[in-house]
Amino acid sequence: MRLHDRYLFRELMTPLAFCLGAFMVLGISLFFKEELGTIQERKLDGLETVAYCAASLPEFLVVVLPILLLLSLLYALTHHARYNELTALRAAGVSLWRLSAPYFIVGLLATGIYFALNEVAVPACQRWSEQLLNRHVKADRHPKNSVRSLQQVNNVRAHRNWMFAEFQAASGLLVNPTVTWTLPDGSHQLLEANQAVRTNGVWTFFVVTKRCQAPPGARDWVQLGLTNVLAMPEFDETPEHLRLLLKFADTQTLHASGYADIPLAELWEFLQNKPDLRPEDVSALQTKFHGRLATPWTCLVVVLVAIPFGAPSGRRNLFFGVAGSIFIVFAYFVLQKISLALGMNGQLPGWLAAWLPNWLFAASGLILTARVR
Repeated sequence: MRLHDRYLFRELMTPLAFCLGAFMVLGISLFFKEELGTIQERKLDGLETVAYCAASLPEFLVVVLPILLLLSLLYALTHHARYNELTALRAAGVSLWRLSAPYFIVGLLATGIYFALNEVAVPACQRWSEQLLNRHVKADRHPKNSVRSLQQVNNVRAHRNWMFAEFQAASGLLVNPTVTWTLPDGSHQLLEANQAVRTNGVWTFFVVTKRCQAPPGARDWVQLGLTNVLAMPEFDETPEHLRLLLKFADTQTLHASGYADIPLAELWEFLQNKPDLRPEDVSALQTKFHGRLATPWTCLVVVLVAIPFGAPSGRRNLFFGVAGSIFIVFAYFVLQKISLALGMNGQLPGWLAAWLPNWLFAASGLILTARVR
């Protein structure tokens, strides 16, 4: 690394550290403003409150990392441009692309940090937050490993709909399950039970009522019988399968396309089992998958956009550079949301919806940088 590389890198790290500290203070302040009631309700002590706050910070950092990188980069570049430091280096034969190498390295490092936070730290911290919040809650009110209450999932491939009051993922126990499925003649059958558990690859229902439509399409249901224990080997859904379908149902929002909801490993498993989903759900799933791959590269796109606006010399370019780059980055985020919405609705392929804003603005940044004189 040359001397000017170390100098530019050091001059970028100083505003980056200040921006990070300022955003951390802001994040902690917002956390206590929004979560103070929850902390008091769940009776967390001092150490647990600090831990709960710390568990929320990775998710906050994922949101603000591109912004604080943009602000610190603009400050460093405009500072160098004001004192003609970049002009002197370019006059000595160092090209703008070579000068920008430290910034590209920081952008790539920020991309890796963003990806690690989104895929590893945030999901782990979310589980940690749930454990902290449920620490002082009675077990009979909040059963261990309970995923969700009053929820349903639909297995499109098997034409089965599951509804249950409670799902304990660790034990595979369903409380008050109701399963409805379609027979080859078009009629429906319904099974209600007090509990169900999957053991040895077979779902076993307890205190069961079974009904059917007679004739097919009728509004009334005919009771077929009552039994204490009923095994249903034809139900091939596993507890892990139900848990993944629940997660997918919980994240059908635009915001979840890029940010922390389902890690890539679980999304990939969804893609391998996509016959269980409706075609529109497959489009949303593909958009989420590529969105989680594409969103970390926002950090590098920010660098490509900031350089041509912050690097030109002259005092008259200071306001234009800062305001122009902030406006373009704002437009990038707006386009990203619109593109993801089109992908979620199936109007664009998932891979194109996720990567299109990156490609457009990265190309624009490269062209503008090449035109800097």
